Amino acid sequence: MTAPATVVEILGVVLAPLLPGCIQTLKARLQGRRGPSPLQPYRTLARLWSKSAVDPEGTTVVYRIVPPLVAACLIIALLIVPIAGRGAGLGLGHDALVLLGVLALARFAIAAAAWDTGSGFALMGAARDLMIAVFGEALLVLALLVAALAAGGTDLRAMSAAGAGEHVWSSPAHWCGAIAFALVILVETGRQPIDNPDTHLELTMIHEGPLLEYAGRDLAFLQWAAAARHWVVLVLGAELFLPHGRGFAAGLVVLAAEVAALCAALAVVETNQAKMRLLRVPALLGVGCAIALAGAGLSIGGVGI
Repeated sequence: MTAPATVVEILGVVLAPLLPGCIQTLKARLQGRRGPSPLQPYRTLARLWSKSAVDPEGTTVVYRIVPPLVAACLIIALLIVPIAGRGAGLGLGHDALVLLGVLALARFAIAAAAWDTGSGFALMGAARDLMIAVFGEALLVLALLVAALAAGGTDLRAMSAAGAGEHVWSSPAHWCGAIAFALVILVETGRQPIDNPDTHLELTMIHEGPLLEYAGRDLAFLQWAAAARHWVVLVLGAELFLPHGRGFAAGLVVLAAEVAALCAALAVVETNQAKMRLLRVPALLGVGCAIALAGAGLSIGGVGI
């Protein structure tokens, strides 16, 4: 829509790896460790990009096209999510349903690559990821429904405008949507108690399991895409459910502060919360779905609006 918004959204491609880097640094400091630099993800991506890709024996074209396809899906998602209530005028639109579809396509592509390799650990991680996604994507749909009902449509810019100002904090429906989306952030970023991003044990991996067979530039694509998911869900959560004004400049400053606060919150949760047993994750997400449904019901009923 405006040139500044377009520039910021394109900068998201570069800044996305900074978010997981900051989370890891903050988590290390909370645990009394020095930890890695916030720029460590950039060093990892540079190292991987300098190496050639490796194709496991027996894989097909599916394995080869998945990394750039997943990266392309996340680039589109970055451009769909509005920044400070405004979006890039690149013809992609800003519909929440399109965003859901793009994220789902990226997840499906990674699962298809895991099946193509035939690796037991990759298949195990993909199966677990898809099981959690059944509940996580339903939770994301319901959380966005709460925001869409307040906006009267699924345009993310209108949903962001509907969440601006102080009046929304008197609405129980908005609180329900915010709580549900907090669980969405844990699912989509692969953080504890849903998953442990620091694990190196194949038997417990979820999000990283399907990536075990990738190396070099292919792995760089996929790791950047994982960082971009952090950017998408954190910015989206701040735009829809956290306080923000209507001006672009002031909104951009508030958005940066809110994303930083969300990164700190994720670090605190990971420091104080152990990984949940896998079979209990659907129950937790089911509670989130119930909360989101309650918020949608309250919004339809006009309670607190």
